[in-house]
Amino acid sequence: MSDPKDAPGPGAAPVAPAPRPVNSFGQRAPGDPRSLKAINVGAPSIGPMHADGGWQDRRWYDAPREDPVWHEVHTYTDAISYDPGDTVRLHSSTHAGTWSLEIVLDGLKPQTVFRKDDLPGVFHPTPKDAYEAGCRWPESLSWKIPADARSGFYKVISTCIRPDGGRYVQHHFFVVRPTAATQTAKLLMILPTSTWLAYNDWGGASSYIGVHGLDGNSASPVLSVQRPWTRGIVWVPDGAPRICAAPLPDPLTAPRYHPKDWAWSHGFGYFYAASGWAMYDRHFVCWAEREGIAFDMITQTDLHYRPEILDRYQAVVIVGHDEYWSHDMRTRIDRFVEEGGKLARFGGNFMWQVRLEESGARQVCYKSMAANADPVRDTKDRHLLTGAWESQAVNWPGATTVGVNGLQGVYASWGAFSPRGSKGFTVYRPDHWVFDGTRLGYADVFGAEANIFSYEVDGLDYTFRHGLPYPTHADGAPESVTILAMAPAGKAEAMFPVEGYRYYLGENDMRGAAQSLYGNQDPETLDKVRYGSGMLVHMPKGRGEVVTAGTCEWVMGLTRNDFYTCRITRTVLDRFTGAEPHAA
Repeated sequence: MSDPKDAPGPGAAPVAPAPRPVNSFGQRAPGDPRSLKAINVGAPSIGPMHADGGWQDRRWYDAPREDPVWHEVHTYTDAISYDPGDTVRLHSSTHAGTWSLEIVLDGLKPQTVFRKDDLPGVFHPTPKDAYEAGCRWPESLSWKIPADARSGFYKVISTCIRPDGGRYVQHHFFVVRPTAATQTAKLLMILPTSTWLAYNDWGGASSYIGVHGLDGNSASPVLSVQRPWTRGIVWVPDGAPRICAAPLPDPLTAPRYHPKDWAWSHGFGYFYAASGWAMYDRHFVCWAEREGIAFDMITQTDLHYRPEILDRYQAVVIVGHDEYWSHDMRTRIDRFVEEGGKLARFGGNFMWQVRLEESGARQVCYKSMAANADPVRDTKDRHLLTGAWESQAVNWPGATTVGVNGLQGVYASWGAFSPRGSKGFTVYRPDHWVFDGTRLGYADVFGAEANIFSYEVDGLDYTFRHGLPYPTHADGAPESVTILAMAPAGKAEAMFPVEGYRYYLGENDMRGAAQSLYGNQDPETLDKVRYGSGMLVHMPKGRGEVVTAGTCEWVMGLTRNDFYTCRITRTVLDRFTGAEPHAA
């Protein structure tokens, strides 16, 4: 991305285009005599930096530049998923005279399935309320999906050439659902797209930050799918840092938030590392394809509106950052497992109820404001209140569905949240079938070298008896849950009384958890919620069963080829799909 400083004045002549682009950000190769100073545009943006500020004071959101000289292109699709044979309608905006579009079936070996160059560029302004009402751009082109198209994640790559010859590249996506005719496997992967949407701040707001409200400085409880995705959710370059504290910080040094530094420096979304295909789900897909594990794919929107798809599958797998679910999604997964289905959840942060509206075109979540602000709070639909699952207002603990609770986590191994923690799970019940073929023993730690225990984790209220952890069930955990491995987590940053530390969340989330669970923030209550855990659990449920590894970063054990993480994942998926056990 270009640096806006040193912009040419009004009426400056554009630089003649070069014959070829250099990279995705319009940057020149070392030694190129043409200076970026000559082509940067836009007025400088400047604000105060306070010594005692925090990262929450320095937030930004993704939005188009909309400069008629310095071209960009932005594209979104009319839906988040389609059946084979459906028509994908694309909506784009650009000042460029022409632009190109490519559709790629992403995975271990990406395959281009459609490409069109020299598309005529037409500019459409972005509405100020695009984040909640959609962009409302007209259709720019369409593509009919082949009737035999493979289920999977299809990346939409829009490209235009800038006046200096560099490229601007934007990434979007859609998913092709499996039908009875195109189904290839017994395993169905569900992408946690409701979480992706909650972190998508393109156009001004997400569930966390934004320009919403009377103060123009608030997150939005309503978010639209009809807009592009924040830079970093669909694609990141190699080397983009993860949230986990790696390498370990030196003694007595200030906590670091590497992804924020990197995102600010490289023009990516504030939350690029927190959620999305690029940082999480794609890692599992590439590993599974490399291992020869067959699977089909849907979105959470499909789970909500087309739950009958589950009827054709034996097992479901969910990975990465899995934070937001609707009432209907949970109800359908519960029935799937109770009737004999198997749920493998290698992901963390089961936290919030959402509502999907307008056939999934928008998502509603009032979060901590739900009890006082959600329109359904005093209606017959109060069970759809969009707060935390374990809160007094909702009172449907996530552990009844996935075996662990989000508010019994939450943070580990990053920033000032135990950056020197083990980053792996400590084993307590090595004789459980989940550990078959690992030769792990009691008190062994696995996954630490790959940093699998990190960012946001899920756990339970627990106690120890004779050296083994047991759920107390005080948090709604079912009697059938068995804790197999675990590690500690917390809800508040370690606050050090010295200068030079820039914090991120402080005690905000700890206080929010206290308010949600107990209705107050008294010192005694804060002590109840300050600490948590992340857990690997097994839970029989009806005729089915659930295995949850409650950490967002489990996928890094697969990508980094950690023997134990890979072996456990393979064992669970083989058992759940009825495949022959995989040899070590």
